[in-house]
Amino acid sequence: MAPLVLATAVILLCARLVAAAPQPVATLEIEGVISPVTLRLVGLAIDRAQAERAQALVIQLDTPGGLERSMRAIVQRMLNAEVPVIVFVGPTGARAASAGVFITMAGHVAAMAPATNIGAASPVALGGGADKTMMKKIENDAAAFIRTIALERGRNADWAEKAVRQAVSVTEREAVKLRVVDFVADSVPDLLEKADGRIVKTPKGSVTLATKGARIKPIEIGFRDRFLNVITDPNVAYVLMMLGMLGLFFELSNPGVILPGVIGGISLILAFFAFQSLPINYAGLLLILFGIVLLVAEIKIVSHGVLAIGGIISMALGSLMLFDAPELGFRVSWWAIVPMVGLTSGMFLFVVAAGVRALMRRQMLGPSGLVGQLGTVRERLAPEGQVLVQGEIWRAVTEGAPVEPGARVRVLAVDGLTLTVGKADAEGRDP
Repeated sequence: MAPLVLATAVILLCARLVAAAPQPVATLEIEGVISPVTLRLVGLAIDRAQAERAQALVIQLDTPGGLERSMRAIVQRMLNAEVPVIVFVGPTGARAASAGVFITMAGHVAAMAPATNIGAASPVALGGGADKTMMKKIENDAAAFIRTIALERGRNADWAEKAVRQAVSVTEREAVKLRVVDFVADSVPDLLEKADGRIVKTPKGSVTLATKGARIKPIEIGFRDRFLNVITDPNVAYVLMMLGMLGLFFELSNPGVILPGVIGGISLILAFFAFQSLPINYAGLLLILFGIVLLVAEIKIVSHGVLAIGGIISMALGSLMLFDAPELGFRVSWWAIVPMVGLTSGMFLFVVAAGVRALMRRQMLGPSGLVGQLGTVRERLAPEGQVLVQGEIWRAVTEGAPVEPGARVRVLAVDGLTLTVGKADAEGRDP
């Protein structure tokens, strides 16, 4: 009986240790623009955390903002999540701007890493097409939305409204003093230790967090979502658009090449997908298109470089204006603008230079191509006879003294099938 009693005691002890161990905590990193791709990632993370019985989901956030409709859907998912959602603005140097403010304040627990900031949540109309009345309505709607989120989570609703109406922004220390976030944490383990014991409210009721020492279980992002997240970067979307237009231009210029057209079509479709998640300024887009039209016109029209210079300037200005948002994260970097404008302009100017060289090159075929060519007299020219030019026998006349067979002559003019020639020395020079 002794071995049986000992085995039973070991099993009971192991079961008690397993029951006492804290449940794991799921983590998800969100970096970049808030878009439909971000909404999909957050939704999948919440569903997986609930399915795997994680006691909480930690969203590490670093964003310049994003689409209002995506942000609202994310906040709605967080407010109705059965698993507590902890938003951590990190790592060091990160920010939660614009839409990121709403998401941070919607977390059951909100924390920030050192040297981070939060704020500047004023709405921006995509494309700049909204008038003052419409912008006022959008601002009032956003202010009411963030205020109700703050009140629901017990945070500073007055500051939240200022972040929308006055675009105020604060550091992590100021955010704690103003009750915008709960505390400052150096890392995710430090975050879990400080969140331990907090009571949060979920649709299922109040939950006490036991996150101290909990196992961290990152939620892996699939290749599809990683790829879609990459192309929504403003710089990547801009490069895809430029490559798409270049590819289609070369396909239309040289029908049947196929590869440039395929690459250009795919690039443009991906760029348009990204544009639906970014604040596009259509004036900038039209300037880029107009610049390409001017470069194409330079090939067809002799403007001595005026159209080419205008096209380059138009493309550069359009690239700067392409994304209409004050946040730096929505602008195209100079490291993307300069190479793409230079590459596009260089290609078009190369085509122009090749065309000019072709026009200046002496014609090799047809009657005019014979002028200046050397030949050999086959039949005495006195003044008429026959000459051999480029492997062909021609009827020829000379205006000077008779020329004997075997002498070298140069074609001076072509009249129908008769060549006018002059005598040249043995080395092909005119006498």
